[in-house]
Amino acid sequence: MAAEEVAAEEPGVGPSGEGGEGLVRSPASGEAIIILDPIVVGATRIGLNPFDLPVAIDIIGAPQIQDQAPQVRVSEVLNRVPGTVVTHRGSFAQEEQIMIRGFGGRSQFGTRGVKLIADGIPASTPDGQGGPGLFDLGSARDIEVMRGAFSALYGNHAGGVVQILTEDGPPRPTVSVRAMGGSDATWIQGVKLGGEVGSLNAILDTYRFETDGYRDWSNARKEQLNAKVRWRLESGADVSLVVNQLNQPQSLDPLGLSAEQVAENRRQAQPVARTFRTGRSLDNLQAGLRYEQSVSARDSLQIVGYVGSRSNEQFLAIPLGAQNAITASGGVSAFDRHFHGGSLWWSHENTLAGGPLSLILGGEYETAQEDRKGYRNDLGVRGALKRDEANQVTSRGLFVQSLWRFAPRWSFDSGVRYTQVVFDSRDRFICTPEWVTAPGMGPDRCSGSTQPITQTNLNPDDSGRRTYDAWTPVLGLVYRATPSMNLYANLGRTFETPTFGELAYRPDGRPGLNLGLRPALSQHYEVGMKLTMGSDSLLNLAVFRIDTDDELTVATNQGGRATYQNAPASRRQGAELRFDTAWAQGFAATLAATYIDARFTAAFPTCTGTPCRTLPPLLNQAEVRSGNRIPGVPPYTLFGELSYAHEPTGFMGALDVYAQGKVDVDDLNSAFAGAYWTLNLRGGFRQHWGPWEVSQFLRVENLLDRDYIGAVITNDINGRSFAPAAGTTVLFGLTASYVF
Repeated sequence: MAAEEVAAEEPGVGPSGEGGEGLVRSPASGEAIIILDPIVVGATRIGLNPFDLPVAIDIIGAPQIQDQAPQVRVSEVLNRVPGTVVTHRGSFAQEEQIMIRGFGGRSQFGTRGVKLIADGIPASTPDGQGGPGLFDLGSARDIEVMRGAFSALYGNHAGGVVQILTEDGPPRPTVSVRAMGGSDATWIQGVKLGGEVGSLNAILDTYRFETDGYRDWSNARKEQLNAKVRWRLESGADVSLVVNQLNQPQSLDPLGLSAEQVAENRRQAQPVARTFRTGRSLDNLQAGLRYEQSVSARDSLQIVGYVGSRSNEQFLAIPLGAQNAITASGGVSAFDRHFHGGSLWWSHENTLAGGPLSLILGGEYETAQEDRKGYRNDLGVRGALKRDEANQVTSRGLFVQSLWRFAPRWSFDSGVRYTQVVFDSRDRFICTPEWVTAPGMGPDRCSGSTQPITQTNLNPDDSGRRTYDAWTPVLGLVYRATPSMNLYANLGRTFETPTFGELAYRPDGRPGLNLGLRPALSQHYEVGMKLTMGSDSLLNLAVFRIDTDDELTVATNQGGRATYQNAPASRRQGAELRFDTAWAQGFAATLAATYIDARFTAAFPTCTGTPCRTLPPLLNQAEVRSGNRIPGVPPYTLFGELSYAHEPTGFMGALDVYAQGKVDVDDLNSAFAGAYWTLNLRGGFRQHWGPWEVSQFLRVENLLDRDYIGAVITNDINGRSFAPAAGTTVLFGLTASYVF
């Protein structure tokens, strides 16, 4: 194990034709080119090249997403976007964590603080909890990543927006099969079908992924299908139907390790993982319909509607004694969720004071209803009922956005949104001397507990309702200094509520929702430069500062269950750099670098054990000092890639490096995961024989077999904070396509 991998510190010390801006490879020749033509940017709702917008936004095209890649996790590609970090804990039981400008680091599973969208359909629930596992990379046209203030126009999050767009089917009917295999008994098989007949265009991608995992007790299987059908009507309207299904029948969770356990055997699972058979099963099905119509030469309309369902069951490592309490929610969390929603946008083109004006008005509605239950985890077997509630969260938003080119070299982008998020929980598990809705072993016993029900030992009605709302304005200014250089500035306010998962439990161990949590409010400030150098190079630079009140942070984390609290204030400030270039003879390079200083700017109490009380009488608490780093957020990241394509032989390959600074694991900054860097290599060949195209590749991750921590579990009370990343892994792949 590397000496700096984990350590302790003194507490308190501090083939797509639609492309996108960026470097791509021509599918026909392998030549490196940069696309700078105007494109539709979905993440900002303004149909312009990102070069002309006052916002940091990067687009990853299909070649980077699909070529010589597993096409399973977004962490394969998002590391090439500055300001963006994606971590996974080596387990598909915990979805990947996306952080943008330091937001999302608190997430214990999935993504928080970042809006996720798939073809106009939210991949985040109305409360802000997202799962990038829904993104199908095998059929992705591109992924758009927007950072900073303009995410205010999308509602309940603070860091940014990540949107994936499905490609259209090819002009001629085509079938493509892919097969991959590699380290840790990893196997991937996929099929993609697509084509166009008259006004109908369709694409379907489906695959199956399975692995034994790098660590013990991390087996997983993932099956996914993504399909899009697009009609072009005689009226000029465009109608798209998108269907996505995700099935993970059983993903085992090895849990986090302590620093001592990592040093002893980094591939081991936490012993209690086997005892309680920790893991998750998941099934998600959703469908959406999008209608786009130009209603006049200056006006257009877009309507989106979607519906879906999600079932989830997760086994947690909660001690049996803790589960026996009348107020405990057990060690098996299960829910069935149904969700639906829609949006309506109207856009208008006009002039104001002689300058072109684009105006967008819109509204969005999202709701999710779930039956959530908790059961005893009797050493890996689902036992008696411990929790039963009906939850609903609804989000409503109205927004207006405008872009005005008020002078030949100037443009002004502005917008404002009103967002309301309503949480409603109805408790159906009540155990009091007067009223028992969850009978157990006797008339005075509550389900799943041997303790008698008394006036002081009871599980009351914990129903509750909470409404959050906010106005979030944003302003941006662009100055075209030269035809190849734009300077910009923006400022805005974002709003982030707790999720239902973060409201679910109180740090003091008392029953009921944690309805005292307040939303986090952030003020964003940013200046930047965008520069093109001929037709083959681009450079983007952004400098930002974000001040947050009522930062949401983890209060306690034990056995896979976390509680949350508000920290008074925090600040994130830093810089982002992206550089892409292409040279003659098939060489190209990419650089993405980020520096961020993310700290709490006011002291506050935090928990050192459970139950915890941070107000008198104090229990299991300590003070977090002003100036401590926000846990989970690396101070710097660096991605660099050198690629080469040789057209006569059909060879394509690349060598890339990724580096990341040390990451604190708790608010007290008492321990950290050390800085690291890894080297990765890929290469392969492509052949054409009439209607056939065949390609082969070899991909080697962590080429030098370096030991490092891939993710941390923040504020874990037991010190099990570290998720070791895999050593050297190898993946072979073969793809064959036939054009009819």
